[in-house]
Amino acid sequence: MPPRGLAAPLHRHNREDEYSFVLEGRMGALLGDDVVFAGPGDLVYKPRGQWHTFWNAGDEPAYILEIIAPAGFERFFAELVDMGGVAGAPPIQ
Repeated sequence: MPPRGLAAPLHRHNREDEYSFVLEGRMGALLGDDVVFAGPGDLVYKPRGQWHTFWNAGDEPAYILEIIAPAGFERFFAELVDMGGVAGAPPIQ
């Protein structure tokens, strides 16, 4: 994720749990009404049914391993690429 960049708009999954494992940098996440921050080695759990969003909370690029379970949601990303991807979001101030 680029510095201060939003990774995903506010959303929720009805069938999938989502996990973000921070590899490098600093990630912020809104999980329901709670804001959390995570650094390298931290795992952020976003359970199904919970509204959430996440972003790069630092001034350097952030790298995360995103895990979505159960399988099947990966088709969304393939379709997104086929449609031209996602336009860059403005940085978070």
